[in-house]
Amino acid sequence: MVKKKIELKKELGIFQVTLAGIGIIIGAGIYTLLGVAASSSGNATWLAFLISAFIALFTGLSYAELTSMFKGDAGEYDYVKTGFNKKFAFLIGMSIIIAGFISAATVALGFAGYFTQLVPMPLLIVAIGLIILMTLINFIGIKETSWFNTVSTLIEVAGVLIIIFLGLKHIGSVNYLEMPNGLPGVFSSAALVFFAYMGFESIVKLKEETKNADKVVPRALVYAIIITTVLYVLVALSAVSILGWEELSTSKAPLATVAATAFGGYAFILLGIIALFSTSNTVLITLVTTSRLVYGMAKEKGLPKFLALIHERTRTPWAAILVIALLTIAFSFVGDIEIVANLTNLFLFITFAAVNLSLIILRYKCKNQKRKFVCPANIGKFSIIALLGFLSSLGMIVFVLFNLF
Repeated sequence: MVKKKIELKKELGIFQVTLAGIGIIIGAGIYTLLGVAASSSGNATWLAFLISAFIALFTGLSYAELTSMFKGDAGEYDYVKTGFNKKFAFLIGMSIIIAGFISAATVALGFAGYFTQLVPMPLLIVAIGLIILMTLINFIGIKETSWFNTVSTLIEVAGVLIIIFLGLKHIGSVNYLEMPNGLPGVFSSAALVFFAYMGFESIVKLKEETKNADKVVPRALVYAIIITTVLYVLVALSAVSILGWEELSTSKAPLATVAATAFGGYAFILLGIIALFSTSNTVLITLVTTSRLVYGMAKEKGLPKFLALIHERTRTPWAAILVIALLTIAFSFVGDIEIVANLTNLFLFITFAAVNLSLIILRYKCKNQKRKFVCPANIGKFSIIALLGFLSSLGMIVFVLFNLF
């Protein structure tokens, strides 16, 4: 008797996939990096977020076309393997996996930082406890993950909307083009706050669990970037309007501090609780998408075969989930969020440069392959958007290296 092949369960539609993108994008970045960014870009921090958004959108459109060409969860690994070769694809796949578990560990520590202000406990114990809890949700099933993400996303978006609302009466109180370090400072901030957009590329990893994925995933990816960009720019404008960039840059809990300044101490507690939902949700979705990439690469024989094992009852890739959880726990012993955010961005920009270049090559190499989504702005078969994504990624690598060294 031939044993029936177990496959991932298709549960997600356009609403859930878009929310998954918004949920991972609106996470630790905006709640923890806004103050650090303000120290470099001043009241023009909103411009840093806008610059990062354009880079994310260029690359996001490339991802949207590529994901409509390929089946499965291997994502970047598939794109680069077909465009270049298997060895280069392995390096790019590994860079995304490393960025995933390092950032998940860092955000878990960010969660612990907020949590220990409310309940006195050792920071590391809280961070590891969160990783284990989010891993269990990841293992139980994609539907349960989607429900947690939906609730958390609505809560964290509410937190962002509170800041925007509180800032309305302060709009116009400062010069929004005040840049203490000029345009180089704004671009340096853009390279840092790109961490706040991290996750848009992860939506493609949910393809095998999405209904009508070839159409739904590209649309959800673009919607998530546009929605979060509007929210980020408005939050940055509100924050500097209420506090001014000098005071904002000194806060380690910038949105909570903004809320407390505008509305009192209870607002600080409220935004702190919202930040717990935001950071835990980022950890969960990062663990989900990174484990799916590991699973996808194992299916493509780019990683050991056992990492493609699927649990018969939950129909989730349990081996990949376990390995990513252990690696995330190991890296939770690392601390500084600014350094790790820049390291994560470095891996991401290298990957994005390779992905954009892959699209340019595949336009000619696979010219007859059907695409349910085609990246706009083309000269013949040549993609202008992919070129802009490639060049902007290279430029951001320079600024990330400047931030690190």
